[in-house]
Amino acid sequence: MYPPELVKPMREDLTRVGFSELYTANEVEEALKQEGTTLVVVNSVCGCAAANARPGAAMSLQNDKKPDHLVTVFAGV
Repeated sequence: MYPPELVKPMREDLTRVGFSELYTANEVEEALKQEGTTLVVVNSVCGCAAANARPGAAMSLQNDKKPDHLVTVFAGV
């Protein structure tokens, strides 16, 4: 597990643009049961998440068509 203070800025990269954080398997299951479309981003401390996944997820929201729900989970936490 990673210390909370280490992953806080990485979490905020997504919550800042509208993603809601999920912490348990039950929360994920409930989120996926919601009506409409849901984008789930699995966040991580790895370099590929920093260079591609988080920026890409944020950029994907700069379109007319967007998912109804935005959620994120953090791997290893």
